[in-house]
Amino acid sequence: MNTAALVLIAEDEPEIVDILKAYLHREGLRTAWAPDGRAALDMHQALKPDLLLLDVQMPHLDGWRVLSELRARSTTPVIMVTAHDQDIDKLMALRVGADDYVVKPFNPAEVAARVQAVLRRSRGQDAQPRDILRVGPMEIDLETFHARIERDGALQTLPLTLTEFRLLAHLARAPRRVFSRGELIAACLSSEGDRLERTVDSHVSKLRKKLEDAGLPGVPVSLRGVGYRLEDVA
Repeated sequence: MNTAALVLIAEDEPEIVDILKAYLHREGLRTAWAPDGRAALDMHQALKPDLLLLDVQMPHLDGWRVLSELRARSTTPVIMVTAHDQDIDKLMALRVGADDYVVKPFNPAEVAARVQAVLRRSRGQDAQPRDILRVGPMEIDLETFHARIERDGALQTLPLTLTEFRLLAHLARAPRRVFSRGELIAACLSSEGDRLERTVDSHVSKLRKKLEDAGLPGVPVSLRGVGYRLEDVA
């Protein structure tokens, strides 16, 4: 189980993102990348990161707008990143609700240290409860209906249908237990009409293919004549 903090990097320059990811991963942190302001808000809602590293100058929505909208709904720690070393910008960042401020060009090691410092300060604050299942590299968020797999220190969202998500979540609640087709039908496919045993086989097959494409081959495991189980996922 990986409980390392997740840092969402909102930055439109891929070269800078790659550098930040490398230094944050060295600190044992996970990362996700939002290439523009609108994506930053959407990914914050979906991923619920522990900290947002937010560039001021981005397409669609700039960093100030993102920070303002974010503060209307969340207390997630935010570090602003800008190319301007002006006192007015620093004051504006703090006034709108940023926790810290970094000026480009920056030392990436210093940014990583600032991220760790802000995370340490935020640990004493009450966090909103999250209903999340974690099995190996998989993270299954029962509140947002997102399933993600960690690869190379970053989170990859699985493109699951609602039924596939329900099957995965049900299996993940007891990874070593074998669930019969009848149990899966009752829990996940109760409104799918006739020939349900074939239907559950079809959904599991599609789920298995998507997990294999994400780097987890062979799961869920099929036990002939019995049902399915998730098994231990490495």
